[in-house]
Formats: sequence, structure tokens, C-alpha cells
Amino acid sequence: MTPKWRTEPLPTMSAKTYERIPIAATSLMPRIGGHGGGGGHQHAKERPRQARRTILRVWSYLSRQKSSLILAAFMVAGIVALDLTGPILVGRVIDHYIVPRDLAGLWRVLLLMAAVYASSLMLNLLQSYVMVGAAQRAIRDIRADLFGKLQRLPLDFFDRRIHGELMARLTSDVESINQVLSNSVTQIVTGILSTVGVGVAMFVINPWMAGACVLVVGGLTILSNRWLATRIYEHYRVQQSAVGHLYGYVEEVIGGQRVIKAYGQEKVTEDTFREVNHNYRDAATRAQALSSLTPPIMNTVNNIALTLVGGIGGFLAIHGLTTVGTIATFVNYTRQFGRPLNEIANLYNQLQSALAGAERVFEIIDETPEVDAPRLTEVPRFLGDVVFDDVTFSYIQGKPVLKHIHLHASAGQTIALIGPTGAGKTTIINLLTRFYELEGGKILVDGIDLRDLPKESLRRQLGIVLQDTFLFSGSIRDNIRYGRLDATDQEVLDAARLANADTFIHRMPLGYDTLLAERGSNLSHGQRQMLAIARAILANPAILILDEATSSVDTRTEKHIQQAMLRLMNGRTSFVIAHRLSTIRGADQILVINNGEIQERGTHTELLALRGIYWRLSSRQQAAASHRGENRASLLAS
Repeated sequence: MTPKWRTEPLPTMSAKTYERIPIAATSLMPRIGGHGGGGGHQHAKERPRQARRTILRVWSYLSRQKSSLILAAFMVAGIVALDLTGPILVGRVIDHYIVPRDLAGLWRVLLLMAAVYASSLMLNLLQSYVMVGAAQRAIRDIRADLFGKLQRLPLDFFDRRIHGELMARLTSDVESINQVLSNSVTQIVTGILSTVGVGVAMFVINPWMAGACVLVVGGLTILSNRWLATRIYEHYRVQQSAVGHLYGYVEEVIGGQRVIKAYGQEKVTEDTFREVNHNYRDAATRAQALSSLTPPIMNTVNNIALTLVGGIGGFLAIHGLTTVGTIATFVNYTRQFGRPLNEIANLYNQLQSALAGAERVFEIIDETPEVDAPRLTEVPRFLGDVVFDDVTFSYIQGKPVLKHIHLHASAGQTIALIGPTGAGKTTIINLLTRFYELEGGKILVDGIDLRDLPKESLRRQLGIVLQDTFLFSGSIRDNIRYGRLDATDQEVLDAARLANADTFIHRMPLGYDTLLAERGSNLSHGQRQMLAIARAILANPAILILDEATSSVDTRTEKHIQQAMLRLMNGRTSFVIAHRLSTIRGADQILVINNGEIQERGTHTELLALRGIYWRLSSRQQAAASHRGENRASLLAS
């Protein structure tokens, strides 16, 4: 039996409300939200102001193409003039050549009409070409600003956002702006100029018929569009948010295929997608259904106007107050007067979609960028003396992750960080790299406060090898060279040899030019780690960070990786996060972190003598290793 909530319509809600709902909750979307209580009047006032601001911002990008816009404006003016000339010639043909039966004059005017319409066609084609070029350059700038802003945002921004939803802003939202700029701007301008020109021409020819046409077409068009405008706009915002959630879920599922298949959750994933897709369908149906009302309403308005013009014109002609040619001219002008308004009304729906997309784009562009106000501009090569002085930090206000951390790593020392998951080990590294800003205390490198250093200069002197190695689509050579883009091929080769990666690279089909799949999925975990170490060797950092670099690999591969790591750590200050205590016995300092505090510190021997947390961890791991050895021996004996 289908649950009742599945059959209920999607409630009206703002795009902001939709965006705050996590993907996992979208399957419940029809049950949450609601029409809400007060505040609607305030929203109604705010929407036009926000729409105006958004339009002006989009225009600021388009207005950079001044020469193209000026050229397009002249061509639009020519098109309008030619379109106004056509109906006048039709009236003259009827009154001056068809009624008097002047065949020679008829052919001359027909040729002139053909030239007018051909010229109008050519100008339309040219202005379309010019405007599409201007629009594409404006969209290029918007997309570049959006992408550039994403590079300057702090990591906590990405922690709070669904990555697929951000992709939707770079793709579908920007494309909705593109559609309007490429196809609609000149149509709107042409429509406005044409409507004004036709209105003036009609009043000059016959004020009575002109008044009836303007009152009916103009009045009914304004009333109907005012009624539809705010409703369409809000529904398009919900639609854009819904498609962002759809993109986010798809991106998440594609990235998590290995886990989905490992746990046999294909059916659950498919069901969840069906619900996310269902919510997008509902949002899109509401937006598209409402916007589809515009064409039939405008056609009805135009037909009413034609009926009135025909009736008034016929009455005037019967009483000798106008001619058949004038009525024909007026019928053409009535169509021309209604057609631009009809087109503008149809484009208005596209404009609502583009405004919704533009708001979401500018919302990202307006985000506060990563803070960097360095006191120093010239940064010497680090010696590697690192001090954490009373450092406190919280990801969420009021819930400290690190509490009054004090540590000192002398230049060239190896500092090992151990402790349970969530203890704060990786947070210490994140603060050293300035991925996040301190809440209290300070971090010094060679006596210089990190906040006085430019982040780019700081990070150039840090080498990072993470547990989850990230490799880019491209060649193995390019992925190693990412550590220092100006490195020669020989330097890349030397770095790979020091990382023990050269042997397996030469076994690849194209050696160093072998193309990697996304995230290096055509390599083993150990091979990816060795490439990451080669990348760090090439960068030649003063301070090295190794976060679980030997986890999830077999014993033989671990030996190769440890050899490479020792070469990499030689002469550098190194921070090593590890769960396997066997890999950090030689560290100069071992810090045992628990609940955001350093609870024990010392060398391997000193910590064992304390018989505290480190001793208990070491005893457990030795017992586990011994147990695994006994099991292996038992299997071999059997």
C-alpha cells in the first residue's frame, strides 16, 4: 500500500528552506515544510528588490561588451524601423494599387516590400550573432568569477555544502543565465522598441482603433503578468534548488559505488534516488505548469484585440471614415503590437528561471573568502622550528576540539601524533596548514606567527601525504609534477625513484605517460601512496606532514613506503599521524592526544616506562600481532 504522504503534493517552500534540508531527508520532502504563517507580505516586498539587484549584477557583466552592445542596438533599431515599414506598405498596396488596379505600381511596391523583409532578416541574423558572442563572453566571466571564488573559499565552506549541489551552480544555474543573455535580451529590447513604435504609429493613423488595441492588449497583459510573476519566480527558485539536490545525490552515489556494492545497498540507493527525483519532478511540474499559462493567456488577449480592431475598423469603413488599406495596416500593427508582448511574456518565464539561477550563483560569489592578511611578504626558507602556544580550536562554537595545546618541534625533529579517532590529531595538522583559523593561542614557525605569513608562501613549504591520496585525471608524470610545476622530467624521475615508485611505473603500459583514471582508481592504494610521496619529495618541503600514510597496505608495500618516507623525512621537521605504533618508534617526540588534550608526551622508551595510555596501546597491538602470527602458523601447519 502506498503511504499517504507519497501522494500528497509538494508543499510550497522557499529555495532557502529546500537548501537547508540534507539529501538523506529529501525522501521525506512531501511531509515537511508547509505554507507557513506570517511574513508573506515582507517576502513580496523583498523579492522585487532582490530581483532588481540580481538583474543589475548580471547586466554589469554584459555591459563590459560595450562595442557589441552598441552595434546590436543600431541593428535592433534598424529591425524595428523595417518592421514598422512593412504594414504601411501593405496598406498602400491595397489603397493605391490594388483598388485602382495599378499593376505596374503594385510590382514596384511588392519588390520594395521584399527588400524590406529581406533586410530585416539579415539584420536579425547579424544581431543574433553579435549578441550571442557578447553573451558568451559575459557567461565566461561569470563562470570564471564563480570558479575563482570557489578556489578562495575556506575548507569549512566545503564541509557545509553538498559537492554535487555546487556543481549544479556551475552548470545548470549558469546555463539558465546563458539562455537568457544569448536569446532573450535582444528579443526583449526589440519587443519594447517595436511595441512603442507600433503604438505611436497606430495613434498617428487612427486614435480610436489605437486606443482600443492598447487598452486591451496592454492592460490585460500587465494584469496577467503581475499575477503570474511572483508565483513563477518562487517556483523556479524551488526547482533550481531541487535540481541541485538531485545533482548532489547523483555525485554522491557515483563516488560511493564501491561501498554501495560492498553492502548490497543498490535497491535502497535506487529507492532514495526515486524519491529525490520525485521531489524534483514535483518542483519542476509546478514551475513549468504555471509558466505554461502565459502563451494561451496572451493568445486570448491578442484575439480579443483583433476582434475589437476588426469591429471598430469595419464600423468606420462602412461610414466612410477609414479605408480598407488602413484597416489592413491596423490588423498587421495589432499583431505586431501583441507579438512582442507575447514574446516578452514567454521570455519572462525564462527570466524567472535565470534570476533564480543567478541568485544562487551570486550567493556563492558573495561568500566571505579565506582570510589572509599577512604582515610579511618575503618569507625565507623555513628551518622548521614549530611551536604551538596555548592553541584552542572549535569547529562548532562552544564545542572545543583542541584545548590549550602546547608543543615544540625543533628543526629536523619527527613528531608523532597518536590517539583515538576524533581526538584532534588531524585538527592539529589542519591548523598548521591554516586550513582553519585559530580560536585561541598562536602557532609559530621559526618564531614567526603563522597569521603573519601569506598562506600561499606557507603552504609552498609544507609537504602533505594523506591517508586518502588524491590523484588527478592525467598522466603519472603530471601527477608527480603537481608538487612543483616547473620541475624537469629528470627531477620527476628522481623523485619517483626516491619514493620507490619507479619500478611499478615502468611496468605500466606507457610508463610515466600512463593516464590515470579519476582519483587514480586504476592504481592500488600503495601505488597511489608512493606517487603522493614522490610528489612531496619533488616539492622539497621544509615541514612534512604524514597522515596515516602507511595504512591499508600489505606488509611488503608498507616496507617500500616506509623506506620512501624515511628518505623524505631526512633533515625535515615531520609530523606523523599513525595508528600502527611500530611505524613511529624512532620519533623524537610522541604525543598521545585524547579529548583534545596532550595527555602524554615523550620518546617510545619514556612512554612505555610511564605505563599509561601509550603503554596500553602498545601492549594491545603487540598482543594482536602475536595472535595474528599464531593464526598464520596454525594455517600453515594444517
